Amino acid sequence: MTSINLTREEAAHRARLLEVDHYDIALDLTDDREFGSITTVSFTVREAGSTFIDLRATHVDGVYLDGQNIRREALTLDEDGYDDTYGIALTDLTPGRHSLRVTATIPYSRTGEGLHRFVDPADNEVYLYSQFETADAKRVFACFDQPDLKATYSLTVTTPAEWKVISNAEQTTTVQGPHATHRSRIDYPLSTYLVAVCAGRFHEVTSTWHGTLTHHPETPADQPTELSVPMGLYCRRSLARHLDSDRLFAETKQGFDWYHAHFGMAYPFGKYDQVFCPEFNFGAMENAACVTIRDEYVFTSRATHYKYERRAETILHELAHMWFGDLVTMRWWDDLWLNESFATWSAAISQAEATQYDTAWVTFANVEKAWAYSQDQLPSTHPILADATDIETVEQNFDGITYAKGASVLKQLQAYVGRDAFLSGVRRHFADHAWGNATFDDLLGALESASGRDLSGWADQWLKTTGINRLSPAFTVTDGVYDSFAVAQGGAEPGAGELRTHRVCVGLYSLVDDRVVRTHRVELDVTGESTDVPELVGAPAADLVLVNDEDLTYCLMQLDEDSLAFVVENIDRIDDPMARTLCWSAAWEATRDGRMRARDFVRLVARGAAAETELAVLERILSQATTALRTYVDPAWEREGTSLLVDTFLTGRTSPDQEVALVFSHALTRLPLNDRAADKLAQVLESSRDAELRWLALAALIAYDRVEVETIARERSRDRSATGHQAAQRAEAAINDPAAKKKVWDAVVTGELSNVDARMRMEGLVYPGSAEHLAQFNDAYFEVAETLWAHPSSEIGLSTLTGLYPVWDISAEGLARADRFLERELPAGLRRVVSEQRDRVARALRNREFDAS
Repeated sequence: MTSINLTREEAAHRARLLEVDHYDIALDLTDDREFGSITTVSFTVREAGSTFIDLRATHVDGVYLDGQNIRREALTLDEDGYDDTYGIALTDLTPGRHSLRVTATIPYSRTGEGLHRFVDPADNEVYLYSQFETADAKRVFACFDQPDLKATYSLTVTTPAEWKVISNAEQTTTVQGPHATHRSRIDYPLSTYLVAVCAGRFHEVTSTWHGTLTHHPETPADQPTELSVPMGLYCRRSLARHLDSDRLFAETKQGFDWYHAHFGMAYPFGKYDQVFCPEFNFGAMENAACVTIRDEYVFTSRATHYKYERRAETILHELAHMWFGDLVTMRWWDDLWLNESFATWSAAISQAEATQYDTAWVTFANVEKAWAYSQDQLPSTHPILADATDIETVEQNFDGITYAKGASVLKQLQAYVGRDAFLSGVRRHFADHAWGNATFDDLLGALESASGRDLSGWADQWLKTTGINRLSPAFTVTDGVYDSFAVAQGGAEPGAGELRTHRVCVGLYSLVDDRVVRTHRVELDVTGESTDVPELVGAPAADLVLVNDEDLTYCLMQLDEDSLAFVVENIDRIDDPMARTLCWSAAWEATRDGRMRARDFVRLVARGAAAETELAVLERILSQATTALRTYVDPAWEREGTSLLVDTFLTGRTSPDQEVALVFSHALTRLPLNDRAADKLAQVLESSRDAELRWLALAALIAYDRVEVETIARERSRDRSATGHQAAQRAEAAINDPAAKKKVWDAVVTGELSNVDARMRMEGLVYPGSAEHLAQFNDAYFEVAETLWAHPSSEIGLSTLTGLYPVWDISAEGLARADRFLERELPAGLRRVVSEQRDRVARALRNREFDAS
């Protein structure tokens, strides 16, 4: 993977040397291959010295410092990364004000980085959008591309006459002949990675949020109370009829209500636009006042409840960033975790308290926690507070620790200091650092001041260590009552075996009138290897003991042997959704850990899925059961397991609740099939009008060799949308034929596909039944891995190496191939991705052996 790899030390030197005042940026977007970029940046040098300005361009036509041309000839930049001038060198700078003008020609992106260009196959409309995090603003304009050099901006964008431009500020547009000129001014200080430009004939819907700012002691009292914010929603014209703007505006406004009630600072950026963008790599991006969101969130087919809930989570996550990230910005990427964790925590709590998704913490326990636990058990695990020495390291740490473990720890911190004190500290942090840059230590100081608790030890325990503690009950029972009860804590693993302080709730549950209900609750701090719970001594022995009831802390919650056996027989009788999902989670983690046979987890899902009321949890456990079947069970049992899950999913499809039926229908398309399942999916192709479900059914049937390949073309003629184009690629890649698989492999490893085209083909490549046809790539992967890593796009390099790893080769020989590769001298990032995938295969092999036992 090649990147212009700015280091923390270089950024710190540049921030000491200069202060950036203003960027004047002119972009000419009228060409269909590349665009013109003219940047004039005004900056103040504090002390004499030399530095550089960042830029990635195919051609630089002029560089003028204070009116003097510092490049005598046109410059072609080295696309293989920084040369020894680190971009464009600025040498012998003298103290005082300076102006630098850079004229460049830059290619559009097809990787979701820089300025991405997309042509909609539905109507040939062109759409452009920018994506600059972590440090890709340099792909569009010359800049000092680091978060602590904030500036103001003027944007002038030339486009075809009929195009709109959406950016961080309102536009004024003039049309002259075939072209339009759009001007805006961002008159507040903003980091380069938060600047946004979207252009094209976007469909637009507008509204306004009206609300009240709640005053708190920590924030200035002279802020306005009655507020209004103009809002916009934008999407491709071909998606206009699917844009559910009423629901999107309602959920966004609920977020505005909650944040204004608890953050103490008025929304700072004037207007609030959300732009749904094609071929987006992530969920969304928090550009100030111009949030970009993947347009798969404009649902063109019936969507499950889980998809709506996750979309709302994304909306509220990005909205929280307007305060935490955009108004108050991290100084360097060490605090990326805090940026993302805080937004994830904010989204969950605001969902739970202000939207229809009032069980969002249940989803958090089942989704975010599972992601965090998985990431934290890999050999690449790292502290939450990571040592982000350079941009390449930062890009690798957009992971389950940065987002989900960090958010889990913030939830734990809220429980530790108390909700009121936590929010008071947050408000103080915003008030103290508005429009500037801050660190975690700044936030910790505000929380200490608000709570009166010394949190330095807490931070050391939770943020500077790796791994997960196991919490389990330790008790003795005499004559049906507890005569001792304690919570046992195991040392963090993987890691140095650290013990931590946990705020937990211990819950006792028993079967009463055919329902499992809580009979006792005790909240306490757990420290050391064993913490007594005297309140439970003398209580009747329970059927089920949860030592992390309500999911307050981050741990692997262990069920005692009797509790696990009770869960297996009674999970469908547990009334409380949080308690139930904690049991699902404990069973899944035990399965991954090789303490519960994978076939027993499959059976547990078959027993309890139909009774699961939380649709987000239902979708997850069906997916986990499918993973267990395809990856963790002894292959000799797979046919029996397939029959069991097919029967379960087919029964679920007949539910009178259409949302439940849809979840089971989608899950069926991802199973290894048998003839019964294939018959039902063939009926979907014959009669369903749901385009997404038809495409999923078609890919599954093609992988099962049930339908002719020509069916793809017929389906494509029915659905000429961009999603149809992408789904067709997935279906073609699912053809279970060695020559077809080779064709897909070759197309992906060239690195010439767009980000989404590559993703869809890699999805289809590994559909059920493909393993025997993929064995031809067992060695090939390690032969091309270093070339793939050297791709000019870090996103493409990382996603391709992950998507093509031979996870189908669950064997000792496969592990040995990876080990031989890892003996080489390798870039740290490449070593990380291969070692992570090797670890997943090793876990699968262990679990298959355990399942067979």
